[in-house]
Amino acid sequence: MAGQQFQYDDSGNTFFYFLTSFVGLIVIPATYYLWPRDQNAEQLRLKSLRRVHGRCLWYRLRHMKSQQSIVPTLKKAALLFGWAIFLLLAYKVSKLDREYQEYNPYEVLHLEAGVSIAEIKKQYRVLSLKYHPDKGGDEAMFMKLAKAYSALTNEEARDNWEKYGNPDGPRVTSFGIALPAWIVDQKNSMLVLLVYGLAFMVILPVVVGTWWYRSIRYSGDQILINTTQLFMHFMYKTPTMNMKRLVMVLTAAFEFDPRSNKEAIIRPTDNIEVPQLIRELGNINVKKKEPPFCYPYSLKARVLLLTHLARMDVSENIEEDQRFVMKKCPALLQELINVGCQLTMMATSRGGLRAPRLTSIENCMKLSQMVVQGLQEAKSPLLQLPHFEEEHLRYCISKKYKVRTLQDLVSLKDSDRRNMLRFLGEEKYDEVMAVLGSIPYINMETKLQVLDDEDSNNVTAGSIVTVTVTLRRKRTSEWEALQQSIQRRERALLETKSKVTHPVYSLYFPEEKQEWWWLYIADRKEQTLVSMPNHVCTLKDIEEVRRQPPVCALPHLFFYSGKGDIVVLSGVEF
Repeated sequence: MAGQQFQYDDSGNTFFYFLTSFVGLIVIPATYYLWPRDQNAEQLRLKSLRRVHGRCLWYRLRHMKSQQSIVPTLKKAALLFGWAIFLLLAYKVSKLDREYQEYNPYEVLHLEAGVSIAEIKKQYRVLSLKYHPDKGGDEAMFMKLAKAYSALTNEEARDNWEKYGNPDGPRVTSFGIALPAWIVDQKNSMLVLLVYGLAFMVILPVVVGTWWYRSIRYSGDQILINTTQLFMHFMYKTPTMNMKRLVMVLTAAFEFDPRSNKEAIIRPTDNIEVPQLIRELGNINVKKKEPPFCYPYSLKARVLLLTHLARMDVSENIEEDQRFVMKKCPALLQELINVGCQLTMMATSRGGLRAPRLTSIENCMKLSQMVVQGLQEAKSPLLQLPHFEEEHLRYCISKKYKVRTLQDLVSLKDSDRRNMLRFLGEEKYDEVMAVLGSIPYINMETKLQVLDDEDSNNVTAGSIVTVTVTLRRKRTSEWEALQQSIQRRERALLETKSKVTHPVYSLYFPEEKQEWWWLYIADRKEQTLVSMPNHVCTLKDIEEVRRQPPVCALPHLFFYSGKGDIVVLSGVEF
């Protein structure tokens, strides 16, 4: 019975099969996932947004990055290099001689099958003289000729060949290990051992350990666990949190501490620039010794946030750090809202705990708007518009026009609006109108139902009430002319249901911000949440949200929808 034999590939041919397969398994998926997507599509999107958002900080940074970035080129070069190696290996494999093929003695003797014994002997004599070692021939070829001659002239050898495909009888099945023999060579043992040890005892543990260390430090929303615990502590300690206190808690997040986050930076020049900004800002509770508000990282982050809201000019280094802080703020404020909701649920279910007041949670939403717009709480919302400065507001709030909000500005007659904004040239006026046309108007409809009941509109004590809220992002009769051209261009870009909705007009925010909304049910009389806020991130044209508040609270319910950037809708009472 045939045996089995495992051996390393001395010729290296088998190793090339393995290497080709290995490279292919890397290159093919990498090309699918990493090949840079069509840059023209992004350029076209940015071009379509230029008329409205061209003056925004995020747009200018994105446009500059798209022109300077060489990352897509490097990705393409690396992938093309991988494909070149793969194709080269595939070509080499295709040229390798087949080492294992069916043995045919007629082919060895260059004869056709079925020839006579006399012809076999005659051909063997001719070839043996040619390849005999004593005559300077090839010894290996001579041995093959002798074996083939024996297989065709000796009855036992012929019988073995017909049964087993080999004149010598059953042969050993050979399996080649797809590694070259030099790997197990005694001379290379230390080098191979060193490579294995480095790969499996150093690199692999470090990679896994780094991943694990990061995963246990961050929540599912990529917020540091220590930050969430900090927010939980201060939200419970201060149920009614005014805006000044909220700013202090927000900027105490460990994301801004270089010891917890390597992206955060404390510069030597901070000792000069930060105190100077503090003097310009005025009272920001610098003398408060409560940790962590008194720590240098927290004080710096607070100063950067307040200078952003005040739209103050800062140095290049401070501006870079300021952008880092601003990018982190929306996610951190959302975490503060989540923490407030968790404490509210705990207070409702367990009792004995102090739930955060509704004012605290709404201040988080309001501060998110302020950060995105770079605007202080008491400032006019008209300053969100391009080319509007403090000195221009007197034209708007005059007795003749009494324009204090964006809605007031949109509602004016065209002639009155143009006359009021006479301080703007035609080009600047058109830009203001384009921005106004991009600002959404949200219509909110509510419906109370008792599902799985014969009369779904009859609400009785103990019923499980479902409140369905339908949000429509649309144009009113005043806004229609302004928004028609803007929304026609956007419609093609918003076909899939994702968190990419509509870009927010934000003059001073360093990242593109999408329109997101908070929808929640609150008891204004008791200043508490009745249902947890729903973070609506997919409202493009219409969105339906369902909530199930306690029926006993319905007489005091208000709907209040807060947008994550510009507009806040007034409450709707049942």
